[in-house]
Amino acid sequence: MLVASAASMVLLGTAAAATTAAAPDKKGVAASVHTAGRVQDGGDVLRYSWPGVYFEGRIRGTGVGIVLDDPAADYDVQVDGTTVATLVTPGRTTHWVDGLGKGVHTVRLVKRNDTPWSTSAFGGFVAAPGGAVLARPVARSRQIEFVGDSLTAGYGNLSASRDCTGEQVARTTNADVGYAALTARRLRADHQINAYSGRGMVRNYNGGSPEENYRTFYDRALLNEPGDVWQNPGTWRPGLVVVHLGTNDFSTPINPGEPWTDESLAAAYRSAYSGFLQKLRTRYGPGTTLLAVGAGPFAGHVEQVVRERADAGDRRVRSWRLDDTGLDLMGCHWHYSARDHRLLADRLTSFLADLPIRW
Repeated sequence: MLVASAASMVLLGTAAAATTAAAPDKKGVAASVHTAGRVQDGGDVLRYSWPGVYFEGRIRGTGVGIVLDDPAADYDVQVDGTTVATLVTPGRTTHWVDGLGKGVHTVRLVKRNDTPWSTSAFGGFVAAPGGAVLARPVARSRQIEFVGDSLTAGYGNLSASRDCTGEQVARTTNADVGYAALTARRLRADHQINAYSGRGMVRNYNGGSPEENYRTFYDRALLNEPGDVWQNPGTWRPGLVVVHLGTNDFSTPINPGEPWTDESLAAAYRSAYSGFLQKLRTRYGPGTTLLAVGAGPFAGHVEQVVRERADAGDRRVRSWRLDDTGLDLMGCHWHYSARDHRLLADRLTSFLADLPIRW
């Protein structure tokens, strides 16, 4: 995997160049691109924070410009299904992909990593001279929302080593080749990856930042803006929500000074988990399937919460005990590798095939 400085841009494949920012000639960016991610619509710009947010468009002509303002995140640019460039912390720019064949092309921009301290901004696609931006692609009929932490964000999944600096983690994280995005593509579904590294349901990794947890941020579109609330445009109605939270709650011993015992942490986790599932049920209604993922020391707690909800009449809640057989955990800091993500996507897709999901 490529490792680059925070100010650099890595270009792969099709001829490309970075230029100063240009204003797309269109009536609002949202009118010409398809996205399922949590974005804040600013008219001539879409703002966002979560990993894996993607934008899809159609252009006619021999080149396309991608208008960005992002000093923190990395992106892949895909044209007609092939990755033609990786943009590393591109900053304020219009990145051009030239040399395309004449005709109509699909273009996809995807945010690779999680940068919750920063707000990203996308200003749309621009056609090269003589070309045109066409009507946006049609949304997929299926929708899946993934809720999780670094394992779901694809933390360091392209690394060749478990030992990584912060810079290497950033450059080798790619949510778009993680199990969430892979599963969604196999099911031909639009998806959100609402994942925040290091956060737990009630306790963060090693007890850090005890005043907040994953649930503090779940409702937001812009993670670094306290009080922000994502406004669902009415088009996000997932048939499936997959929740994979608990690794950070239980993976490290309780430190002196933390307000937990093993028993009280487990009880608080189960209570918060049940409340979070109820929040999802209230938000998305009785037709959405809620899948709670359990693994390691928290699998039993997840299964207990799901069992209690099912006994209380929730007919579309399930648990899935993650099978970690054969995982090499070769990603940064013992996270899933890209190979692991493919295995998990295989297993999750197979499990979902037997669920009566209302797509």
